[in-house]
Amino acid sequence: MHKHKLTDWQHDHVFTQDQRKPGESRTLIVIAITAVMMCVELVAGMLFGSMALLADGLHMASHAAALSITAFAYRYARRNAAHRDFSFGTGKVNALGGFSSAVLLGVFAVIMAFESSIRLLNPVEIVFNQAILVAILGLVVNGVCVIILGNDGHTHHHSDQHHDHDHQHQHDHNLKAAYFHVMADALTSVLAIVALLAAKYFGLVWMDPLMGIVGAILVARWSYSLLTSTGAVLLDHQAPATLREQLQTAVEADGDSRVTDLHVWSIGPDIYSAQIAIVAHQPLSPDQYKALLPTSIGLVHIAIEVNTCVDSGQACA
Repeated sequence: MHKHKLTDWQHDHVFTQDQRKPGESRTLIVIAITAVMMCVELVAGMLFGSMALLADGLHMASHAAALSITAFAYRYARRNAAHRDFSFGTGKVNALGGFSSAVLLGVFAVIMAFESSIRLLNPVEIVFNQAILVAILGLVVNGVCVIILGNDGHTHHHSDQHHDHDHQHQHDHNLKAAYFHVMADALTSVLAIVALLAAKYFGLVWMDPLMGIVGAILVARWSYSLLTSTGAVLLDHQAPATLREQLQTAVEADGDSRVTDLHVWSIGPDIYSAQIAIVAHQPLSPDQYKALLPTSIGLVHIAIEVNTCVDSGQACA
């Protein structure tokens, strides 16, 4: 007869967070490209006396700093995955990195709107050829970065209620934040090219600051979207209703058991923890209930409370 040890019922809380994520390597590549482009623009700006090149170089520096937060979050989560001070591992560091980057996106949007409003009221002379060259160069570099990061950071929304987003999977918020940063840069370059061409060939100088305001609004929307999704994870928002319904249906399939309390929340990208309270006249064991739960929804930490109903009739009338 096999004798069980206490360790047979214990497990770690790493949940694969110690493994290097694909987004980490991609983010480091993008940081390197951004840093090189930043140095080239700053040096060229000083050598040729171009304020446009200097301004874009400083803009690149700000995004390199923001992307560094993403890289730090990946590394920190991986190196501290097994640390006992983290109750459910370091999965939420991913969301924290995304939240911090979303705050910076919001700050960039405010700065863009402020600077554009000032230029709309007080137009400045534009050196069109240099400015267009910088914008095209920036678009090419950011286009390469967008391709490298891909769209794996996107979260697909299927909302049937106001805050019930994400069907079942919450993608890498850290990667999503990095993706939004390079998209913001690419968008800025596209709008700048359109505005500068309109100003140079049609005299519509006001298009330049106006496109800056349009870009600020779009970046602010991305920031809000990312703040909402990452904030939900950090505040232990309940998992999507469809996921909770799957768990409840699985538990109550025998017709006797009833779920009286159900908490399911994200503890990392695509992984969830659950606490389920059950009452039944003839309850199963916690292990039997766990065996009923679907395995495809990313449950990695489950606590089940079983109560026996001694009253006649159904457990839940």
